[in-house]
Amino acid sequence: MDSLGRAYKATIIGASGGIGGALADTLETDPNCAVLVRLSRKETGFDLGDEVTIQRAAAAIRDAHGDMDLVFDATGALEIDGIGPEKSLRAIDPAVMARQFAVNAIGPALILKHFTALMPRGRRAILATLSARVGSIGDNRLGGWISYRAAKAALNQIVKTASIEIARTHPQAIVVALHPGTVATSLTVPFRHGEATPPEEAARQLICVLDSLQVPSTGGFFAYDGQAIEW
Repeated sequence: MDSLGRAYKATIIGASGGIGGALADTLETDPNCAVLVRLSRKETGFDLGDEVTIQRAAAAIRDAHGDMDLVFDATGALEIDGIGPEKSLRAIDPAVMARQFAVNAIGPALILKHFTALMPRGRRAILATLSARVGSIGDNRLGGWISYRAAKAALNQIVKTASIEIARTHPQAIVVALHPGTVATSLTVPFRHGEATPPEEAARQLICVLDSLQVPSTGGFFAYDGQAIEW
């Protein structure tokens, strides 16, 4: 990344996943990246469902490294506890819906809550989270996947609202939601219809989008090709 200058520091949350791992690997080869922190449930015990682990991780990073110029939340799930997105209203299960919101909306909200404090106030900083085009209300043409769509739509609102608050104290910060497209990871295997982007390529695309964004873009929802997605 060039827009964060030399010796920037980055944290990837969800670094054991397909996209998160590819993002971390890509940044690790960037000569401008001085510090890279990888967080995941598998490797570091970071748990979206346990706010204490989120708070502790943010505090530990602050103590060890100070500010973070880039925080990328690459968490999220289509299939949770072996249950995929429902196809109709008749299939709605309140417990499954609550779990979708816990993973895809509440967890990222807690990341924003605790990791915003790591963003520097006097220079460019980026906090990005993975959303999905199916979370767009305006782009919904097919229906279905109600819980997942609703959780991602909620995430988009969380990002927008957080960006307004963060801008008051971090005027150079960019807070955005990103749609990575269909990426060839274990998350998408049961739902793919056609070609999928390799994780390494998806990571490069997302980093390129972040590198190109300017402050007026904060609070936005962008695809892997840099195009804005309607709410």
